[in-house]
Amino acid sequence: MAGNGASLPESSSASPLARAERFVWLTARVLEQRRFAYHFLGGAADPVETALNAYLGDDGGFGHALEPDLRGPVSQPLHTGHALRVLESIGRCGGTRVERVCRYLTEVSGRDGALPAVHPSQRGYPAAPFIPVVDDPPSELLATGPVVGLLHRNEVWHAWLFRATDFCWAAVDALEVSHPYEVQAAVAFLDGVPDRSRAQAAADRLGRLVRAQGLAVLDPARRAEFPVAPGYAPAEHHFPHDYARTPHSLARGWFTDQEMGRALDFLAAEQQQDGGWPVRWRVWAPGVELEARPLVTIEALLTLRAYGREIT
Repeated sequence: MAGNGASLPESSSASPLARAERFVWLTARVLEQRRFAYHFLGGAADPVETALNAYLGDDGGFGHALEPDLRGPVSQPLHTGHALRVLESIGRCGGTRVERVCRYLTEVSGRDGALPAVHPSQRGYPAAPFIPVVDDPPSELLATGPVVGLLHRNEVWHAWLFRATDFCWAAVDALEVSHPYEVQAAVAFLDGVPDRSRAQAAADRLGRLVRAQGLAVLDPARRAEFPVAPGYAPAEHHFPHDYARTPHSLARGWFTDQEMGRALDFLAAEQQQDGGWPVRWRVWAPGVELEARPLVTIEALLTLRAYGREIT
């Protein structure tokens, strides 16, 4: 078994998982190496959590470029949301760790109780040019929705959730013109929030919006016909599987079996010769792409496996 020290195959005839494993060992940060081992090689959860601790700040948030597009040591909401997703994936989204995270979220929230995408403490450290740093940033569904949905899904109860949940409901209900990352954040909220009937109704409306505005490429062979959102990279399209990461997501109902099947075929075919998946968003520094590709690779494998696609 390759995970036990045997040589890893370089041939394109090797399985997608074996090719990805080689890519991860060659390029990934320790955290992504530990995550890969946990999800695909029978690794333990403790090493994942230990590796994640390297990104933890004294304020209870996470920083140190956990999200590669924001550099520097300072804690940020986007880093902290990423950390919560890692903890959830290994069954560790609870206890005093998450209590400290919620205190951090309270401290950096705006007057409406919700999170900005980027806290002003980022100023002075490198950041992607498409992520503006402003002195009084607005609260955004992009940062708040995934965190609120995840905490509800894991039955975490904290005072911060009350106003943040109200903010997300208002933001989702107000969506008329959107873009893919905001829609993904809305889905992450709706997939976890307790009011399931309201979530289903909101998801149905959001799905109609996604199709009407062409926010999902329904046929990868015709992706040039689908618009890319303003400010996105030229090839930064989004596909059904980007919204419905698992068959259990409310977003799965937005797409036919044929549309989802074509999207998953395309996702599987995107694996590169080196075993990793590409980054579709705008690359602004070489190190950022190097760190991001293992993240994208792990997500691609998890999505394919969730839909029953063969990866081994």
